[in-house]
Amino acid sequence: MKQDSREEQFRTYVTRNRGPLLRTATLLASGDSHRAEDLVQTVLLRMYVAWPRIRHETRDAYARRTLVNAHLDERRRPHLRHERTHAELPDVVVEDAAPTDTETAVFRALAELPPRMRAAVVLRHLYDVSVSDTADALGCSEGTVKSQTARGLAQLRAALPELAGDGSDHPTGRAADVVKETAHE
Repeated sequence: MKQDSREEQFRTYVTRNRGPLLRTATLLASGDSHRAEDLVQTVLLRMYVAWPRIRHETRDAYARRTLVNAHLDERRRPHLRHERTHAELPDVVVEDAAPTDTETAVFRALAELPPRMRAAVVLRHLYDVSVSDTADALGCSEGTVKSQTARGLAQLRAALPELAGDGSDHPTGRAADVVKETAHE
């Protein structure tokens, strides 16, 4: 594969998939957009390095697994992250839109979940990833994914009682629907 072709393929992939990766990372980071950006950049860097070895048909699965691993690695080794301060402010200030009360409640509830449980809930019920693909992304058994998802949804229902009503026929209830809506805004 020529270098130009590799660069172009990667650029096309990033252009098409950065948004969904950022939404997933935002949920994994419990609404912290700065941490989510860092996670996505880590994933894209790892993917760029491994690009020649990643099969075309498994790129999305590879990205999901890398994103979950980056999230879990960050949670395991917070002492390795070093931030540098600068005396001068950047030229352009980016203002994030203020989250709604519902979004704040959902992100707070997600933050209370352990990282692996949060990843299982986000992958299974936000992106409808299969149990086996979620198990592959988390590096665990399918039974673990099922139990982590069930416990995570139970905790979300308890943390969001006003959203956990039986307003839909989806087995996860209204709380999972609100998490989906929050992610796609």
